[in-house]
Amino acid sequence: MGQKTILIIEDEAAIRDMLKFTLNSSGYQVLEAENAEEGGKIALDTQPDLILLDWMLPGISGVSLAQRLKQSDKTAAIPVIMLTARGEEEDQVKGFDAGADDYVVKPFSPRALVARVQAQLRRQTVDKKNSDRLEVGRMTLDLSSHRFFVDDNEIKLGPTEFKLVQFFISHPNRVYSRAQLLDQVWGVNIVVEERTVDVHIRRLRKLLEPVEVADYIQTIRGAGYRFSVVED
Repeated sequence: MGQKTILIIEDEAAIRDMLKFTLNSSGYQVLEAENAEEGGKIALDTQPDLILLDWMLPGISGVSLAQRLKQSDKTAAIPVIMLTARGEEEDQVKGFDAGADDYVVKPFSPRALVARVQAQLRRQTVDKKNSDRLEVGRMTLDLSSHRFFVDDNEIKLGPTEFKLVQFFISHPNRVYSRAQLLDQVWGVNIVVEERTVDVHIRRLRKLLEPVEVADYIQTIRGAGYRFSVVED
């Protein structure tokens, strides 16, 4: 395994310098950009292993850039961690809808950020090792191409929703608490609020409603969530 490259897209030089020092100290190679246009070009040209993206950028916003990156075949698979002062659930939903894989609210500790980076890179490694198709009920998950189908309909999932579906399909008919889902999907030792699970479950159900399989994901009051194929 070679040295991993992290692209920082952040307009505040002091934060950029802090991130660069922290990541260099943890063994990562760092690329820098101070706006979305420059960052987008670097991402396309170098295809880094992960992108740290500030929400508030001059000109094109970080959210808009995240959407562009996830729509391009060259950069769609690159994990994006958004850095933001916005901590409200509605703002988190916007970030996740744009394709962000994770969301770090400022101010954050350097150690916590490195843990998030490591968790995302581990997830990428696992995804690359699994090249099988998972099928259950009307759902098919192609891990090699990172595509999800219900019958013949392709459903575009965000990165975290994709991981949720992968976990659920692989572990059906069992109830998992929010804390267990955080450990399994986001990674152990990652500080993420349990309500983040609810945000992603709601978004996933919304995507599954038009193809009438949202009820595969069942809320078990006081316990968590269960994935179970509902037959007519």
